[in-house]
Amino acid sequence: MTNAHGESDTGAPHTTGRAAVTRLHARLVVSDGARAIDFYRDTLGAEETERYTGPDGTIVHAMLRLGGTAIAVKDADTADPAPTSLGGSPVIMALDVPDADAVAEAMLRGGATVVYPVADQHYGQRGGRLADPFGHLWMISQAVEDLTPEQIQQRTTDLFTP
Repeated sequence: MTNAHGESDTGAPHTTGRAAVTRLHARLVVSDGARAIDFYRDTLGAEETERYTGPDGTIVHAMLRLGGTAIAVKDADTADPAPTSLGGSPVIMALDVPDADAVAEAMLRGGATVVYPVADQHYGQRGGRLADPFGHLWMISQAVEDLTPEQIQQRTTDLFTP
């Protein structure tokens, strides 16, 4: 049996007795779905793969592909509020990119705001955090050093040691 995405969807439990996960993706609720899709396409290179609208034209579900990952986007409604109506979001979408500065600049041109500026980080990444115009948080980073977990832990310890 396959689902609407052509993936196996047997619902059969693993030997642990828990149901198997066949897919995981973020579902971003936004105040203006069409504008959000344009923003993600123009700033992050997202490709829209499907869109379903209600009778009034609101987006009830759209799938976007970002690299090898999929995200869903939908317009806010009474059951699903957008982060902007809740005072923000505690969820951070983390993107590994080849050029963090270029992606951050594209997002800023599209209306994002800086939460933490792009800079070299102690864990071997160059990155920062931005809020998109729809209230979702994005951590943009690129590798600049190849560190072992032990090196990262030591740098983290050093960072928090007075």
